[in-house]
Amino acid sequence: MSDRRLTPANPRVAARWLQGQVEAECFTDGEPARVVAPVADLLAAPGGARDRQLLLGAEVTVFERHEGWAFVQARADGYVGYLAERQLGPAQQATHRLAAAAGHLYDRPDFKTPDRALVSLGARLTVEGTEGRFSRTPDGWIASVHLVPLETTEADPVAVAARLMGTPYLWGGNSRSGVDCSGLVQLACHACGWACPGDSDQQAETLGRPIDTAGPFRRGDLLFWKGHVAWVADPETILHANAWHMAVAYEPLGAALRRIEAQGDGPLTGARRPGTNTEDRTD
Repeated sequence: MSDRRLTPANPRVAARWLQGQVEAECFTDGEPARVVAPVADLLAAPGGARDRQLLLGAEVTVFERHEGWAFVQARADGYVGYLAERQLGPAQQATHRLAAAAGHLYDRPDFKTPDRALVSLGARLTVEGTEGRFSRTPDGWIASVHLVPLETTEADPVAVAARLMGTPYLWGGNSRSGVDCSGLVQLACHACGWACPGDSDQQAETLGRPIDTAGPFRRGDLLFWKGHVAWVADPETILHANAWHMAVAYEPLGAALRRIEAQGDGPLTGARRPGTNTEDRTD
C-alpha cells in the first residue's frame, strides 16, 4: 500500500506520474506555488488533523484547488496534504533563508515600527534590496543579520536545533512557535543542506547510515524510539522536542532511556548518523 503522506492523489485528482497506479478522475502535472503565511498547517484532509507545517516561502506543487483548500505536495520533502488556499501565492525564487530562531517582518526598515509577522527558522525569503541594517522582501522588511544566502549550509545540526531551545512542543510543528521531535530534526538537517523527510518513522529509515544502538554515540547522531527521535548533543546528553518537558530541552541520555522505557514506549529502536550518505544532499 502506498504511503498517503508521499502520494499526491485523492479521488478527484492525482499527479500525472501516478497514472496507471491509482484511480482518480483526472491526472495533472500541477502548478508551482509558494507559502505566503508565516506558518501554514499541512492537513491530512480539508479541515482535518495537522500532519506537519510549512513555513513562509516553502515551495509546493498544487494539484487541486477545491472549496477553499489546496491539495499540495511540498517540494522540500515530498509531503502531501491540504493547505488553506489563502495561504498560497505565486511561485517565487527565494534568495535567502532565516538562520535565526525567529525574526520580524516590518512595513519599513525600522525596528521601532509595527511588525507585520513573526517568521521562523528555515523560512525562505526573496531579498530585493537593502537599506541600512534591513533587507527588503515582498513580504516586508527584515533584519539582514537574521538571513543567510540560500546556498549557505551549516556544519553542526545540533547547534541549529539548539536555537529553538525552550520552543513549546507542538505535535506536527515545524516552527519557533511550536515544534515536535521530527520537526526539530528536519529543520536542522535542512539548514545543513541535507534532505530529510518530515516524520520520525521516515527519518529512521532514510537519514544517513545506521549505527549500533549500543553506542558509542557522538554529537549529531540521531536516536530513535517508537514514535520519537532525538539529537545526540554529546555522548551523555540528548536534545529533543518532547512531550515530557513540553518543549525543546536537553536531557541526560541515561535518564531519558530509563524514563521513556518506564512510560511504556520501549527501548531504542535505532540510531543513525545523518549527513553520511550522498542521498542526504540537496544539491
